[in-house]
Amino acid sequence: MRKLIAALAVLAALGLVGFLVLTDPWTYTALRSDGRLAPTTSARDLGNGKTLFNAGGCASCHAVPGQDDKTRLAGGLALHTPFGTFHVPNISPHPGDGIGAWSETAFIRAMREGVSPKGAHYYPAFPYTSYQRMAPDDLADLFAHIKTLPALAGVVRDHELPFPFGIRRGLGLWKLAFLDGQVLAPDPARSAEWNRGRMLVEGPGHCAECHSPRNLAGAIDGARRFAGGPDAEGRGYVPNITTDKSGIGGWSKSDIAELLKTGFTPDYDSVGGSMAPVIRNTAQLTDADRAAMAEYLKSLPAIASPPRPKKAP
Repeated sequence: MRKLIAALAVLAALGLVGFLVLTDPWTYTALRSDGRLAPTTSARDLGNGKTLFNAGGCASCHAVPGQDDKTRLAGGLALHTPFGTFHVPNISPHPGDGIGAWSETAFIRAMREGVSPKGAHYYPAFPYTSYQRMAPDDLADLFAHIKTLPALAGVVRDHELPFPFGIRRGLGLWKLAFLDGQVLAPDPARSAEWNRGRMLVEGPGHCAECHSPRNLAGAIDGARRFAGGPDAEGRGYVPNITTDKSGIGGWSKSDIAELLKTGFTPDYDSVGGSMAPVIRNTAQLTDADRAAMAEYLKSLPAIASPPRPKKAP
């Protein structure tokens, strides 16, 4: 009996050590990330940073709720999800309460690997699963733009997550399974416009994060990417944006570009809900960038929308 107890104790200790190793942020960095955290140049393009800020809709989540100035990034928005309520943090340049004291490398690692400067995992409600596609130079430009905005004091309350979702350490396993750590590489077989559109849609725009169904672990269902699905906050369904007939298959590229500029569909309807702030952001892009996004979206394979659950009688 003593030998059995000793053996079980050893197994438990080995299991604990294995869990701690596999869930450590640096384990993910070593096993999955491509390690691209350093920009290739010391020059920073504030215009590009502002474009990426708008394409990414940073203000939609991080601006103080209930006020019109979208440069006030003190956070506070509550995101209600099946995993609990996430409270969006302050990312203003405040040196204590925001990200003003962060290094450029710390910002890029947060965006690409979902790790805080203190070495803690971020929850993927912060869509680093898409931001990982952005090149370090673009992320450095984005960081430089954010540092030009008002520095605001204020620490946002902690997330409200039930057990076991409140255990951040477990996100290390989630990342090993669902975060591949790869920056987008240009496709030489495609046009410059298509490559630009893919970068904006798949990277800062993080369109798939809302427009895709998710599995039980909360990760995007890769087989039905962009095919629409339940809204993460329980507000109905997000539409299919593939070229399937249940999506935007009947839309032209100019139809998509017009939606991104004005919010109007080809049927002269206007979008609302969570898409309305997205349009406020994409409306600030150039016509060329909206056309590039349309070019990429029109190239997506047709995937039928997932069936909606039947309503209870």
